[in-house]
Parts: sequence; C-alpha cells; structure tokens
Amino acid sequence: MQSNKGDTSMEVEEAVPSETKVVSKPNFKPLKAHEISNGQVQFRKISVPKHRYTPLKKAWMDIYTPIYDQMKVDIRMNVKTRNVELMTRRDTPDVSNLQKCADFVHAFMLGFDVIDAVALLRMDELYVDSFEIKDVKTLKGEHLSRAIGRLSGKGGKTKFAIENSTKTRIVIADTKIHILGSFANIKVARDSLCSLILGSPAGKVYSKLRAVTARLAERF
Repeated sequence: MQSNKGDTSMEVEEAVPSETKVVSKPNFKPLKAHEISNGQVQFRKISVPKHRYTPLKKAWMDIYTPIYDQMKVDIRMNVKTRNVELMTRRDTPDVSNLQKCADFVHAFMLGFDVIDAVALLRMDELYVDSFEIKDVKTLKGEHLSRAIGRLSGKGGKTKFAIENSTKTRIVIADTKIHILGSFANIKVARDSLCSLILGSPAGKVYSKLRAVTARLAERF
C-alpha cells in the first residue's frame, strides 16, 4: 500500500509544467476622433442671441484662431440661421475637443470675455453655472432693481470683489447670473451672491467671503 502511494505522488509531481509562458499585452494606438464615430462627422450648433451678434463680429478672429488652430475643429458662422456651427476634422486629436469648443462659444454668447472664456479650452475642471434671481427669492419692481444693484455694487465694486476673491468670472445679465470657474469656487461665489439677493449688506458678505476663501487657500 505504501509503495502505491509513493508512485501516485511521483506522477502528480511530473504532471506540473516546469515553465509558465508570459503573454505580452497587446499595444493598441489610441483611436482618432473620426475613427471612434466610424468616419462620421460630429457636429455642434450654438445659437447667437441678437444682442451678441455685433460683439461676435468684432471678436470673430479671437474665437476662430484657438478653435481651428489649437483644437483642430472646423468652425463657421451660418448667417441665415444665425448659428455658430462646429465640426470635427480628420486630424481632430480628441472627441472632447468638440464639446470644449461648444462650451467656449456658448460662454461667449452668455456675455463672458474671450480672454476669460478661452480658459474652458485649456482646463478640464472649469464650467459655467447659471441661475436666476427668482430662483433664490421672488422679487418684483423696485425690490428686484435694488437686488441687482446690490449684486454689482457701486461701479461694479461688489461683483469685482467676489470675482477676485473666489477666482471666478461673473456676468449679471438682467435677472440671470452666470458664473465661470471651478466647482468649489463657483459654490463660494454663488453663496455670496445669494446672500446679497436675500438682503445681506455688502460688508457682512465681504467678511464671510474672506473667512471662506482663507479656508479654501489652506485646503489647497
């Protein structure tokens, strides 16, 4: 019986392979934009409001150059439909470039300067957040006018103070407010603007803003 057990153990040892083959991983090149969509052209359309048509004419080359040369996306103005049209090309390096360009043009249409909006092309963590005064508090007549006045301050002083301390850009277009920046910074700026809409004096908002921005600076 003992000899049989010894034979079976020897057989098991012989069955184990001595060397294991290492399989190399396949190395695929990244697909280009036109290859991902099977050669189909991807398209975006941004409508131009009436009041932004003249500024668009003046700043057209400043918008066209980074989109066409750097992002490798085709851009044209359709005068009949009053839309800015964007299209991918064969040499577009990434599909996300098309959406970045659309966000850039849309930010300009909302009222941001080209110098500020172009940051959307270069940084991934930036976006535009929009809300209306009536979303915070229902105001009418003179109360609404005073709220808009509190937001901008004398000569835009309050708006600039919030922009500089939170590293954001703010556009106040009638009752609509648009904020361009990173997620954390937009939240701080929005909280300050909401406090002003609700009736807080500018001095109180400044002091609260100083404390919050100091805390943000410590975190990073």
